[in-house]
Amino acid sequence: MRQYELTVIFPLEDDQHKSGREQLLNDLNENGVTIEKTDEIGDRDLAYEIKKRKRGKYVLFTIKTDPEKIVVLDRSFKLNANLLKYLFVNIEE
Repeated sequence: MRQYELTVIFPLEDDQHKSGREQLLNDLNENGVTIEKTDEIGDRDLAYEIKKRKRGKYVLFTIKTDPEKIVVLDRSFKLNANLLKYLFVNIEE
């Protein structure tokens, strides 16, 4: 298993944020991902408009999973309409 940082940007609206986060956590649990740490970064301006939004809620997860699961998670995150953007970064040991 490798360690990754997953940065996610959610919409500012509370209902979309909650449902997007629930779906994201559900996808992570279904794929056997271990969440080691969660950091709420907060509301920030986006560098450019995403889905007609200029601000978003940033959340940083530190996770452990197999590299093959990243591809599966990528596909499921693309279907989550309540995620503006996400990024997986491999943490070198």
